[in-house]
Amino acid sequence: MAKTSIDRRWLPLNALRAFEGVAKHSSFTAAANALLISQSALSRHVIALEKLLGAQLFERRPHALVLTKAGQLLLPAVIKSFDRLEYALDDIRNECATSARTLRVQMPPSFAVHLAVPILRDFRRAAPEVEIDLVSPYGVGPPPGDVDVAVVYSKPTVTDLVTDLLWPVHLSLLCHPSIAARCAGKTLSEFVESNELVHVRISDLPRHHFWSQFARQASLGSLNVERGLVFDTAVLAVQYALSGEGIALVDTFLFGDYIRTGRLARPFEHSLDDGYGYYLITHPEALSDTAIALFRSWLIERFGTGTSAASPPIHLAVSNE
Repeated sequence: MAKTSIDRRWLPLNALRAFEGVAKHSSFTAAANALLISQSALSRHVIALEKLLGAQLFERRPHALVLTKAGQLLLPAVIKSFDRLEYALDDIRNECATSARTLRVQMPPSFAVHLAVPILRDFRRAAPEVEIDLVSPYGVGPPPGDVDVAVVYSKPTVTDLVTDLLWPVHLSLLCHPSIAARCAGKTLSEFVESNELVHVRISDLPRHHFWSQFARQASLGSLNVERGLVFDTAVLAVQYALSGEGIALVDTFLFGDYIRTGRLARPFEHSLDDGYGYYLITHPEALSDTAIALFRSWLIERFGTGTSAASPPIHLAVSNE
């Protein structure tokens, strides 16, 4: 079947605004109230858009309204298109004066707290016209459609996102220097057996996943990896280790400053590369946005140790970090 395209002259802008409102509020009633139109008019707009596309945009369940695959594909494009129209109109209305541009940026909690937040002031000095709206959610899945730039902790698989490797993760044993001194002379197996394990929770994986992988790779035999404390983020696990308790299996690049300053010790050279890394992801169409391109370049310059993976593209099976 030959592909067809919609003539720009007939783009259903009101219907697209109605679709965006319903998707945002997950409710026809709430969307109609927000857009100051009747619910029946809103429904007609959405139905007309569905007829134009030949695809259902919402699955209407009892007490719930869920985007279909077609709706999930359309929503990010609609949000970004209206955002850019809004920015352009604001610039013109303000006589082309430089106006603040707000970037919605997603980062994993440990990355944000330990690395990004302390130096965001540097970016603000370099680009005072760009505001940052930073979100650090938990959970799995790709970033929502309203995120301009995202850093994720992930294993890579294929998709159409532009992906830049910031660095591959290497997990090593870190502990308080007093623990390392107290256990000096012990073998790796003896050291691990005699200390409390600190785990970092990874969504959809057993709580002891990384310690199991480490024990297998280091040939630690019958090590009981299920004991110890579990934390939601690596930064919390490290804070516990800094208190003088436990041994944490965490990324040495992320917490390299603690090692260099002697606040944490790395008593053994063993490390685990389980395929995870920190990736910067951007939608291809967003690269033409000056503010997004500027922030992306700044992050890569600050943290990038890999090369752009835009070809072939990478999809990220995102997990908590």
